Amino acid sequence: MKKPVVYFICTGNSCRSQMAEGWARHFGGDKVTVLSGGIEAHGLNPRAMQVMEEAGVDMSNHSSDLIDNDVLNKSDYAITLCGDAYDKCPVTPPHVKRMHWGYEDPARATGTEEEIMDKFREVRDAIRDRVREFIVELTKEPQA
Repeated sequence: MKKPVVYFICTGNSCRSQMAEGWARHFGGDKVTVLSGGIEAHGLNPRAMQVMEEAGVDMSNHSSDLIDNDVLNKSDYAITLCGDAYDKCPVTPPHVKRMHWGYEDPARATGTEEEIMDKFREVRDAIRDRVREFIVELTKEPQA
């Protein structure tokens, strides 16, 4: 059976899409191919990397990349994680299932460092729960 290809897309491919990619790799292992890209490439957000590391997910080998249209067109799922990416995501062929999971941008959080980090953790955990549920469904063995 072909491994499904999941492409997470966000504006800058620095935070939410990176977290989603990290969680999908964590939960999906070798059962799925997971990539992420952005409308722009802003570099990895250090706070996103820190909160994912706290949760046991290493993103040090990730890179912030622009959307690759070849990858997008070969994907089985294209999942946008912010409204900007949803609005600007390139058109995909009919076989690509488009999904939108909107999350608040923790990089825009204000307040003390502790309050900002709490927002990153809140978004991390929300993405974790959604990705885990998605990967479980995606990799479920068909009933005979």
